Amino acid sequence: MRRIAFGPHVCGSLDEGALREWLVTDGRGGYAMGTVNGLRTRRYHGLLVVAGETPARRRLGLVSLDPVVTLASGAVVPLAAHEWAGGAVEPRGYELLSGFELVDGLPRWRWRIGDVVLEREIAMVYGRSSVAVVHRLLTGGPISLHLEALCTWRDVHGERTDGGPAPVVDEVAGGCVVDGAYRISGPDFRGAGEWYRGVRHREEAARGLTPTEDLWYAGSFHAELRHAGSTASVSAWADDLEAAPPPAEEVVAAARTRHRAVAAAAGPADDVQATLALAADAFVVQTAAGPDVVAGYPWFGAWSRDTMIGYEGLFLATGRESLGRSLLRHYAATLSQGMLANTADTGSVEYNTVDGTLWFLHAVGRHVALTGDTDLAAELLPALRSVVDAHLAGTRYGIGADPADALLRQGADGEALTWMDARVDGVPVTPRAGKPVEVNALWINGLAMVIKLAWQARTNAGAAVRAHPAALASFARRFPIARAGNGLLYDVVDGPGGDDATLRPNQLLAWSLPYAPLRPEPAALQAIGTALMTPLGPRSQAPGSPGYRGRHRGTPAERDSAYHTGTVWPWLTGPYVAAWHRLGVSAEQTLSDADGHLGEYGLGSVSETADADAPHGATGCPFQAWSVAESLRARRLSGP
Repeated sequence: MRRIAFGPHVCGSLDEGALREWLVTDGRGGYAMGTVNGLRTRRYHGLLVVAGETPARRRLGLVSLDPVVTLASGAVVPLAAHEWAGGAVEPRGYELLSGFELVDGLPRWRWRIGDVVLEREIAMVYGRSSVAVVHRLLTGGPISLHLEALCTWRDVHGERTDGGPAPVVDEVAGGCVVDGAYRISGPDFRGAGEWYRGVRHREEAARGLTPTEDLWYAGSFHAELRHAGSTASVSAWADDLEAAPPPAEEVVAAARTRHRAVAAAAGPADDVQATLALAADAFVVQTAAGPDVVAGYPWFGAWSRDTMIGYEGLFLATGRESLGRSLLRHYAATLSQGMLANTADTGSVEYNTVDGTLWFLHAVGRHVALTGDTDLAAELLPALRSVVDAHLAGTRYGIGADPADALLRQGADGEALTWMDARVDGVPVTPRAGKPVEVNALWINGLAMVIKLAWQARTNAGAAVRAHPAALASFARRFPIARAGNGLLYDVVDGPGGDDATLRPNQLLAWSLPYAPLRPEPAALQAIGTALMTPLGPRSQAPGSPGYRGRHRGTPAERDSAYHTGTVWPWLTGPYVAAWHRLGVSAEQTLSDADGHLGEYGLGSVSETADADAPHGATGCPFQAWSVAESLRARRLSGP
């Protein structure tokens, strides 16, 4: 895996060290997350974030373990870092950090206090809501180490303050239980009980959200580290409070071994592919209903569109074919009126996507093509034919095939049904009503997939046989912009205002899918590259076009307005590279441009989005499933 490490220049900087974030996951949708310099910049940062019955329903428990070192001289040195509502940062333990690195995907810090060097490592128990924090004296000593447990128990999207009841802390053998929800265990626990008021999260302030909360100081753990190699460890867990997890040092060793195996199972061609394969592992989770995909950390749960776009990269490129088969079967069983639900993150199941189901057809087709799993094809064909039938007859939100040309149309007041789905005050920013180019590319690709799978299963493909040639001919007639003369396509045809020629990256799918309706023209790809490409991937809209926004920052409304009107989306690198690949042209430079990003934002991973204008600072979720998946898939296309 690629080495990601920082010295005191970054670690000791309040701003630089706080921009880079690490993530450790538990395989269930829970996680531990924070920054290189230890400053909590988000409401989502903490050592024990617990997933509920779905990955989206998470709660923050153990917030931090603040180290305090007492030297042999009697000097007391706090090593934590907190920002307060008044703007002060205190203590400033990051100024003593000599280094940070990811070791097999696990974060490791080292503080130097003169001749004393103290190390911290964090890992989670895979398959259980449990975190282990190990401290080790490397040189110097003896020292006394106090670890102060700051706690809460709240929804990760909110705050808890002293305006409500304090957490109930019950002391038990070796530690305490907080609010009956999770247990903390370590050496020589001494109870406390005090509010730390006005802890500030600078990233939430920048996002226009409530930036402060209050934390409860539950107590501290104490150990004497007398010589090099001495350790002090704390564990916290939320399930089966009476069953302690393995010793913390064993948890770290097991996590490191597992991470190496995960990377190796993907058969990476280089250290970047190995790093991306491990990054993909964070998003594949087991829930009560079976395997699923977390769309992004720290705030997303499962989204069907993201899952199916990322399917090939997350499952087929990483040796998870069997798990992927289970996921596809589970999703097929949830179809309703020929549609997959988009997400339940909002608190209710929503079917408001025109493309998520079409991406599902694509995922099934890729699974069978790359694994030879014709048994799955035969099993799912009735469901796939029902999707085609429902789209031909018409389903929710005006989604249905136009009898005149067999192309798929969509649109409903107040809805944004394509992947460009942002709304501000309930009004879609890019509604794209009519016949969007990527939707119809997916439609034609899906029809061809069904025909191919039926042929392999020696069974009837149903209505797809009739719909495919008609839709294919209509696409070739309707979408090319004749006046452009370079092969570019309309973004939407037959919209309320006619045909929309806004230059967006959606047309890449018309050339990059396995059964794409058109072959790309070099001039078209060059035009897209010239207008849209950045080091992190394509912009969502060309600079200078009406409504273009170059920065994805500010309040929720400001960010949503820019979400698909210029903002860079790294996942689109996959279709861009695949389109060039169909012409026999390598896009290796496009991929290598993004290598440095692995150490810039979400460490070892790929962000959700980035600013459209230079220097293209990363935005959105620091760890995003489809960004990682498509980066990995694209590298395999361009690999040896």
